Amino acid sequence: MSLVETFQQLSLSPFMLLLLMLLISLAESLALVGLLVPGVVLITAVASLAGHESIGLVWLIMAAFLGAVIGDGISFRLGYRHHAQITQRWPLSLHPEWLGRGSRFFDRYGLYSVFIGRFVGPVRPVIPLIAGMMRMPPRNFLWANITSAALWAPAYVLPGYLLGRTWQEHLDFPPGIETALIIIAACVVVLAVVFSWGRAQVGRHGRLYLATARLARRIPFMRRPWLVMSQSGEVPLASLLLFIIALTCLSGWTLLVVHHNGPLTLDLYIQRLFSWLQNDTLIAIGAVFAKIGDKLGIAVLLLPWALWMIFYRRWDALLHWGAAVGGVALLNTLGKAIFGRARPDTPDYLTGSLSYPSAHTSTSVVVLGLAAAFIASELPLQKRIWIYWVAIALAVPMALSRLVIGVHWFSDLVGGALLGLMICALVRLSWQRYPRKPLTPCPWLLLGSASLVLISLRVAFFPPM
Repeated sequence: MSLVETFQQLSLSPFMLLLLMLLISLAESLALVGLLVPGVVLITAVASLAGHESIGLVWLIMAAFLGAVIGDGISFRLGYRHHAQITQRWPLSLHPEWLGRGSRFFDRYGLYSVFIGRFVGPVRPVIPLIAGMMRMPPRNFLWANITSAALWAPAYVLPGYLLGRTWQEHLDFPPGIETALIIIAACVVVLAVVFSWGRAQVGRHGRLYLATARLARRIPFMRRPWLVMSQSGEVPLASLLLFIIALTCLSGWTLLVVHHNGPLTLDLYIQRLFSWLQNDTLIAIGAVFAKIGDKLGIAVLLLPWALWMIFYRRWDALLHWGAAVGGVALLNTLGKAIFGRARPDTPDYLTGSLSYPSAHTSTSVVVLGLAAAFIASELPLQKRIWIYWVAIALAVPMALSRLVIGVHWFSDLVGGALLGLMICALVRLSWQRYPRKPLTPCPWLLLGSASLVLISLRVAFFPPM
């Protein structure tokens, strides 16, 4: 059974939609997990699909209600029974302010904090935990939990359900749009998990890192390599895992693309979605991104930074950046020549150019990913996640713009992103082999402004390449 067929079954099965609603509501209410999961977006999406499939509204609200009650109940029990251990675990060990904010809210509203807190985003996932830590009587908590969930469930479910019941009647949605939306939402959730919970676990203070360190010290043939790699202060476990995962996924994905005759079914669904969304404004924006991400655009974007590295004789940084940009360009050229996949549409400026992998996507992932990694390495742990999210927020529109102007399949973007992540991981592994001087002080604002001016001139006065 293909991935797309699986998604189709998920979108058509009432039982699976009800189960999804219960699990998402549970995660949204679960201690701390709710801070990492885009629960409102997911609940709206599932409720819309359920409305479109005409699933009984009472059953959907009941699933959301049960998930919310169970999630808050688990959170309360954790706080009630494991007070001391919780404050020393990730992520509270890195974010004690979350508990402080929730404690102030609890002190202010007392018993009613559980009821009110369910509707207040910043404190919702921690209030039940704090209620348990403060030894709120379980009977009082149960009353507040059930009554608040009884109001919360319909308030969150009804808007999405209404949208689902009306979208086919009032909007000319193409067939299969539900599948495309589920796939894109799944990609967003994976990114959220990987770059929030996942990356924290492989950082120096994460559970996976600490467990790997203990294992390496106990196994003789792993002990020496671990000690050598840790000379720079931290073993690059995140980069190593990223390389292994990206290489494995890229290999498997490429085999899937190569052995499929023409576009994947997945590609056709998402192409249909973007064809429906297409308008003059989006096409104009896509053309701008096409100019930013081509050879000339990347060259002028990086020029101020390269000149700064040359002026301050940071040959090590210049060499790594050059290897990254040159390496991804070479692999893109080889990949297009070897796989020979045709584009869905080929404008004049792309005549003779092939589709897989997407060079715009892979290059933007390399440039933005490496920039985020270099900047994050010189920031406090608590602020690093935001740099990666900024990079994602810039790279995703670059990739999706290729679908807007119709020159790539969705699977080309996936292959390009995996290739870019693999190059990022390799470059960071090379950089982290030895202790190096930090790149600061660096005139970030000045160099960023120079790049912005140059890329604006490139977009305004030169045709796409």
